[in-house]
Amino acid sequence: MDIRVEVADLANYSARAIIVNLFEGVRRPGGATGAVDKALDGAISQLIADGEIKGKLNELTLIHTFGKIPSSRVLVVGLGKQGEFSLDKVRDVSAVSLRHLRKIGVDSVATIVHGAGIGGLDPQACAQAIAEGAVMGLYRYQKLNKSSEEQAEIRELTLLELDAGKAKAFRSGVERGRILAEAANYARDMANEPANLLTPTAFAERARQLAADADLECEVFERETIENLGMGALLGVAAGSVQPPKLIVLRYMGAPDNKKTLGLLGKGITFDSGGISLKPANNMEEMKGDMSGGAAVISALWALGKLRPPINVIAVVPASENMPSGAATKPGDVLRAMNGKTIEVINTDAEGRLILADAICYARSLGLSPIIDVATLTGAMAIALGEGATGFLTTDSDLADRLIKAGETAGERMWQFPLIEEYRESLKSEVADMKNVGPRYGGAITAAQFLHEFVEDTPWAHIDMAPTDHVDKNKGYLVKGATGIPTRTLVNLVLALADKGRTKTKAK
Repeated sequence: MDIRVEVADLANYSARAIIVNLFEGVRRPGGATGAVDKALDGAISQLIADGEIKGKLNELTLIHTFGKIPSSRVLVVGLGKQGEFSLDKVRDVSAVSLRHLRKIGVDSVATIVHGAGIGGLDPQACAQAIAEGAVMGLYRYQKLNKSSEEQAEIRELTLLELDAGKAKAFRSGVERGRILAEAANYARDMANEPANLLTPTAFAERARQLAADADLECEVFERETIENLGMGALLGVAAGSVQPPKLIVLRYMGAPDNKKTLGLLGKGITFDSGGISLKPANNMEEMKGDMSGGAAVISALWALGKLRPPINVIAVVPASENMPSGAATKPGDVLRAMNGKTIEVINTDAEGRLILADAICYARSLGLSPIIDVATLTGAMAIALGEGATGFLTTDSDLADRLIKAGETAGERMWQFPLIEEYRESLKSEVADMKNVGPRYGGAITAAQFLHEFVEDTPWAHIDMAPTDHVDKNKGYLVKGATGIPTRTLVNLVLALADKGRTKTKAK
């Protein structure tokens, strides 16, 4: 879809449909909505008076213009209560209204920048939010569905503004929003892909393609190199699968004179059966998305390659299947990680922390700091938070604050959990340096404490995205299936860290 910004009057613009908006409780529309209402001889005002249009959030009312204005349809979208309006609601409004118009076969749409006027929000941020909502809200995974070839698509979205001075800022906002949303959609595509198609090998190839498109360095380590590195935890998880493991490394070096490099690590289990500790059959098909953390990290690096901030970032994604077979790691087996620590495997379904342990060791060997790992790690985190937030734990209070802020900017709520020191005791083993699981209660925290053993004194944050990686139905700009969370949060965080570094450099 092409998203443009033009200096023009909405009421006199020709498109298959135009979108205007209305806050809840407004009786007489003003601004662009008022101008369109006047051109339609008060049709919008009459529907408000009749009680058909109330302005409630995401309320949609379609009006046919019958030649009174150049566009053939007007869609009035409710913005809800003005005092509660936010950029995330701009994303939702954009997604919901465009999906409705796509459904009825509209292929070209024009609109104003919602929230930039009476909404009181930053105009450039609003333009970015509209682009994010449009690109993410219209997302469909349609690679394997033949009927999707016959479905209509919106090919053109135009944002209109009468003030030529604002157009440049709008275009900048649209471009950033498009890149962030496309990154999230790349993560969605990978997570929605069936596991027989997105094997570790195919996952690595997808990373290579995105790296090439964004001018990133990409290196994929094969089994022999993984063995030479001593990554026994990753190899132990991969032992039960006929698919060979991979270690995917992407490099974005936007500040070559700066020796400091951030590490983004992502869990890349392309299918998780649980291994010998087999999962229940119910909903096991969703375990094709157990590489969502890795997909988010790879996609975030693609976005950074497009945005080119002055910062260095290396992504490390260990990729494997977790399958049961005669060769699979068994409960009670002991694995040796890259740093030499031995791990007694109590539950083979706690495999994500095993592959991340080796990824963390590798990241530390490169001197990456801080290290941020992203994983669909525990059901315990999903039980604790439901679908409303992504949990994280960290050793760095400044990083925590920045992560929460980055999530707020993206509309992806991040919630900090305590890294309770006493829980490390539950990971002690009688036959190895540690166990891979502790007791049932506090499972998200003990999982983080397991990873903490490998991070040691490096500044670190662990993002457990299990609550938010998937939705069961459309919800605003989140479409049924993989969400792409927290791709945009990661990008926002890196951009904020790059700005922090730029400010420090200027101060010197």
